[in-house]
Amino acid sequence: MDIYSSFVQFFQSGGLFMYPIVVVLALGVAIAVERYIYLTAARATNRRVWKQVMPLLLDGKYGQAVAITEKSKSALSRILRYGLDRADSKTRRDDVEFAMEEGLMETVPRLEKRTHYLATFANIATLLGLLGTIMGLIQAFTAVANANPAEKADMLSASISVAMNTTAFGLMAAIPLLLIYTVLQTKTTELVDSLEMASVKFLNILTERRGTPA
Repeated sequence: MDIYSSFVQFFQSGGLFMYPIVVVLALGVAIAVERYIYLTAARATNRRVWKQVMPLLLDGKYGQAVAITEKSKSALSRILRYGLDRADSKTRRDDVEFAMEEGLMETVPRLEKRTHYLATFANIATLLGLLGTIMGLIQAFTAVANANPAEKADMLSASISVAMNTTAFGLMAAIPLLLIYTVLQTKTTELVDSLEMASVKFLNILTERRGTPA
């Protein structure tokens, strides 16, 4: 309870700039949770689709593979469907590869969607904290300008201590957001790499099974 009371006192003494920092932090956390769940689910779905499609590709059952990709809304299904649709009418590996690259280019922005806001929110939280401190210092020096000389030192130190709360809170919000941003960026990169690897494996299987010229 003492920790809660201390935090409330810390927050209240920080001034008005504490509230926009809270809003920025809340938005960042909401985006982080949504992106983490989305990327985790996307990774699991892609793995499940690949386990279903891989044996069919090896057996040359492309029709059944198409049926599976059409039922799924995963990123991998979208990319494979591009390749399978083009493979029906084209025989060159390059044509199939270009089609899958097109699917990958359409998929990657969806995986990276909103993640970059976390770094922006971290910077905003830091800047809001600094701005709150500067405004607090301005008010502090203005307040002690006409004060009793014997009380100026105590009043100024107390005012500066309060003004620094916004910078501290801004950093408390910014640091976790940056860490979460790094984690999500890593997950996104790993997911994109897995899609590229699956595309290459698909092309190799297609070339080997159908004797497609390069």
